[in-house]
Amino acid sequence: MASTMAIRALRPGDKPEWADLWTAYLEFYESSVAPEVYEVTFDRLLGDDPADFSCLVAEQDGRLVGLTHYLFHRHAWKIEEVCYLQDLYARPETRGTGIGRALIEAVYAAADARGCPSVYWLTQDFNETARRLYDRIGDVTPFIKYQR
Repeated sequence: MASTMAIRALRPGDKPEWADLWTAYLEFYESSVAPEVYEVTFDRLLGDDPADFSCLVAEQDGRLVGLTHYLFHRHAWKIEEVCYLQDLYARPETRGTGIGRALIEAVYAAADARGCPSVYWLTQDFNETARRLYDRIGDVTPFIKYQR
């Protein structure tokens, strides 16, 4: 029997599995956040403020196997808003099965529905597995990130 995968909005009951996925994502990037950041972020993801991030999850056989956080914001060079895909994660055992692509395409659809001409994201140069997917469904840009 083939397993089924669905992309859907985050729900309140998803908190433990969402936290597990987000922890794994942060650990991949050798980062962490305080417990109160988990609480505030989860609440914001479920809120109705259009300035907050949204979350889609990939569910397979009743288990969350991936997530994406994305945000719509204004852009000084465009009249329309743009969409920033901040976080994307699929469990290691599911990589290569289309979950990452499905999550990105769901963000593309959300951006299209909102009239956003652009979806963009960042990744680290060492993230070769993800970059193989990104190279197929997006265009790499010459921008270099700086931060304070």
